[in-house]
Amino acid sequence: MGDDLGDEWWQHEDACESEEETEQEKQPTEKTKTETKPEKRKRITEKTVKAKKKKSEQTECVTAQKKETEDEKSTKPKKKRKKKKTITEVLATSEPKPGCPADLQNLVTQYFSDKRSVIEQEELKLQDSCFLSSNDLTHSLSSYLKQVCPKWAKIQKQHTGKSSVVLLIVCSSALRAIELIKQLTTFKGEAKAVKLFAKHIKIEEQVKLLQKGVTHIGVGTPGRISALIEKEGLNLQALKYVVLDWNWRDQKLRRMVDIPEIKLDFMKLLENGILNGCKDDKVKIGLF
Repeated sequence: MGDDLGDEWWQHEDACESEEETEQEKQPTEKTKTETKPEKRKRITEKTVKAKKKKSEQTECVTAQKKETEDEKSTKPKKKRKKKKTITEVLATSEPKPGCPADLQNLVTQYFSDKRSVIEQEELKLQDSCFLSSNDLTHSLSSYLKQVCPKWAKIQKQHTGKSSVVLLIVCSSALRAIELIKQLTTFKGEAKAVKLFAKHIKIEEQVKLLQKGVTHIGVGTPGRISALIEKEGLNLQALKYVVLDWNWRDQKLRRMVDIPEIKLDFMKLLENGILNGCKDDKVKIGLF
């Protein structure tokens, strides 16, 4: 009966035991594999946390540096820009100087420096003989004209032409022109003076007035005088003296040539025949 069983029974028992041992060995290895996965995740998370900390520390350093630079800028005193002084501020602290022929010559050269060629600029230069003696700020208009035009009585009698004047006084405004006409009483004698400005007077009325009778003295603004010359209401054939109200200043302490609009009209007036008359030795300029 025992022989019929075939293989020995103890061999089967050994095989079963070995299989059980191998299964037991496999189970802990699988556990180790599962245990290593969370350890890797922990390492990755720790690295990301460290990197974030570094970035935050760098940003904090940069912000701290910016704050320091801003604080330094705020603590540094700001440089104040120097404002350019106006004409009134300069003249309020300094005494006014009387004008001279060189002042007019410099004004002419500066104005035409970018408008004329070098040769034309040289032609614009006036000789000393073209100028009368300048006012030294001690004269009134009548006393200055008596000094400059000692033979006025004879000159005014010889003048008989219409639409022309012998003496032309150029000033900055209508009010100033009226003041100057009042100051002429002791000088003009029997001579007739006419207002040549635009305020409340139409240019057509002034043309008719000049055509009616003989006028000896014209007092006005450069804009209206040049407009009358262009319209042939006033000719310069009999003109001998041009007196510029150079030294007078308005409430803002500006001279006639310091006001841009009047300066342009004045330079236009010089171009309209006065400079040519000076070169031909027919007209003389005086700075009052």
